[in-house]
Amino acid sequence: MLDHSFSHCESTFIRNSKYQNSTTSIPYIIVDHYPDLGLLTALRFLEWVSENPEGVISLPTGKTPEYFIKWTQLLLSNWSDPELVTLRKKNGLKFDKKPDLTQLHFVQIDEFYPIDPSQTNSFYNYVQEFYVKGLGLKIDNGLFMNCDKIPRTAGKSLDEIFPDGLVDLSLRTRDPQNVLEKTQRDTISMVDQWCTEYEEKICDLGGIGFFVGGIGPDGHIAFNIRGSDHNSTTRLTTTNFETQAAAAMDLGGIEIARNRLVITIGLNTITSNPNATVIIMAAGEAKADIVRASIENDETIQYPATVLQRLEGSRFYLTKGAAKELKDVIKFDLKREPLTKQKIQWSVVQLCKRLNKFGHHLTLEDLKNDPICSQIPDLNLNVISDVIDSFRIRLDRTINMANGETYLHTGPHHDDIMLGYLPLIIHQIRSPANNHYFANMTSGFTSVTNSYLYGILIKTAEFLKQDKIQMTNYPDFFDKGYRLKWDKDVYHYLDRIAANNIEGQSRGLSHRIVRIIVEIYGIKSVSGLTDKIAETLSYLDSCYDGEKNKNDIQRMKGMVREFEEELVWAHYGVKIKNIYHRRLDFYKGEIFTEEPKQKQDIIPVFELIRELDPTIITLALDPEGSGPDTHYKVLQTIAEALRIWQREKNLEKIRVWGYRNVWCRFDPSEANIMVPVSLNSMAALRDTFMTCYLSQRDASFPSYELDGPFCDLTQKIWVEQHELMELVLGRNFWYQNEHPQLRATHGLAFLKEMSVDQFLSEARRLEMSAEGVSNFTKDI
Repeated sequence: MLDHSFSHCESTFIRNSKYQNSTTSIPYIIVDHYPDLGLLTALRFLEWVSENPEGVISLPTGKTPEYFIKWTQLLLSNWSDPELVTLRKKNGLKFDKKPDLTQLHFVQIDEFYPIDPSQTNSFYNYVQEFYVKGLGLKIDNGLFMNCDKIPRTAGKSLDEIFPDGLVDLSLRTRDPQNVLEKTQRDTISMVDQWCTEYEEKICDLGGIGFFVGGIGPDGHIAFNIRGSDHNSTTRLTTTNFETQAAAAMDLGGIEIARNRLVITIGLNTITSNPNATVIIMAAGEAKADIVRASIENDETIQYPATVLQRLEGSRFYLTKGAAKELKDVIKFDLKREPLTKQKIQWSVVQLCKRLNKFGHHLTLEDLKNDPICSQIPDLNLNVISDVIDSFRIRLDRTINMANGETYLHTGPHHDDIMLGYLPLIIHQIRSPANNHYFANMTSGFTSVTNSYLYGILIKTAEFLKQDKIQMTNYPDFFDKGYRLKWDKDVYHYLDRIAANNIEGQSRGLSHRIVRIIVEIYGIKSVSGLTDKIAETLSYLDSCYDGEKNKNDIQRMKGMVREFEEELVWAHYGVKIKNIYHRRLDFYKGEIFTEEPKQKQDIIPVFELIRELDPTIITLALDPEGSGPDTHYKVLQTIAEALRIWQREKNLEKIRVWGYRNVWCRFDPSEANIMVPVSLNSMAALRDTFMTCYLSQRDASFPSYELDGPFCDLTQKIWVEQHELMELVLGRNFWYQNEHPQLRATHGLAFLKEMSVDQFLSEARRLEMSAEGVSNFTKDI
């Protein structure tokens, strides 16, 4: 058994945590929230550097290290600040001398290949920006993966050698068929040799002494994907779909990520130094399953992080959400915290899953033999019937939902509402006694690829040339006419869907594109319009995949998404004037998203809520560290808007519905609204998604869970949720039910209803999970 001795600062965090005794082969430390994860990592890094000023470090890229970078920069830049001195001492950093990072040796972990190192989406660029410049590391002391400096066939650029970035590794073992393939084979061989020498240089330094990494959806460490050899070294290699999906946003879409290779240090590279400190950071409930598998399994290539069992200095640093599935954590929580009704429901559902047994077939013996259910006070068979009844009541309440409500449906992005609970909207929107308003909080431009925008601009230019966008011929069109009848574009498009007229649909979209361009640029003529389209096409041609667009192109892409959202709800009879596009200012496409601001973000949302005076407000309610960061920022914006509204109005009768979609799921015990989903609703979901969310049909930015459009993943989730409740309630409950809506049910959507006060309490808990370093920077 290895001796995993903890450092001073680690020991302090363990003492401050209620989870102090891990029984796993790789120890872990659990902190309350995401910023504390960064703080712990930053303090441990500085502690290690103070003891190893000339050591070898390897630090991560992406969004995971955001707070690690922020805390490290803050502490080093304000070393003598009294408040931060107190913070350091309080958290176990005992030394007074500021660590000197200039003598450290840096090893870059991984990189896409090929990629221009000057691109902002290259990891080389990230490392230079946040570690060399940001932390003051010396560039001469670094080993970097700069594709421009990796050997290749003389006199050729990477674009010439590998057109479209395609690298065929079969050339390692087969004969080239032409001159280009011979050039490619020779370059691949040079890259392989460079990787071998990169590994040797790391060995010459004594191996990596301090490594920090995240963990991917398939458990990958660096780009060592599921199934990687635990003795692997630095190499040029392929990736799997889960890893490609995670990289799609960086590279400009799954179409690029699917074919892009990577260079990565190996698992043996990470573990070759027996004295190394290796830290894996994980935040959020979405990581809970892979964290559990990586920590609790024996060493296996199915979970790359299990290789860290070899090292005394290996650690997982986790937030509560990421740790929630660990056996130690579940057992501790059951012993120390009261067993609420929700926990009892959760434990019975888990027992049904574990035994694959219908709820009404569970026996008292099953309950007693279960380590969780056996903890229920006054254990008897009524526990099972009470749980079953509680779920039946939720279903009954949903199918008998009252009318006469005013709904404000809010979504962080343009498809979030639909993917969250479309079947419920379909039922509630039929009653004229209900009023429905839809508000998308961000412009959503990041989900529109350059290639998609390019294609619709080409088509629009063709229609203009053929005089098929006749509104441009009206004498006042470029002055004020373009502002009129935007809803007509929507109606035109939907009519053409009904007629199965593909060209008519393209013309409908092009009508909206013309209005968008005229509004953004103040175009005054058809020739000016044609010139602007040509100029935009030229700009898009000059962009690399994944490049952040300039503001006007971001706006254009966002307005395309807004048109798509209008198409969706017009499907169900919603007036275009009842669909609001907020375009909150914090959403700018940066790697680290800004915090919402009072004037630009919160006040506009407050004014909208006050104007519409809804009785039900819906919002994306993702757990800490799960789902896109935008979801959390929008939730906090709405929460702050409601706090302002609460000062002038009694909100006791207003209800808040939290929903989740493709990024994370409610456990049945958390959901008090269970929406039956019929095959008809599933067909409506897919048809509406594929005919309206035009930029999303090709699933350029998919979830790692499914290689396809989000509507298909949503259906998969609804079906799985129904299968689970079918197990709990029994099949007879469904197909023999008195109510036709339940007999027709083959999926379930889950929501959580709260009072405003309950929601604000939940929002505050999530806020505590995401604040931290910003509290110090305000006064420094």
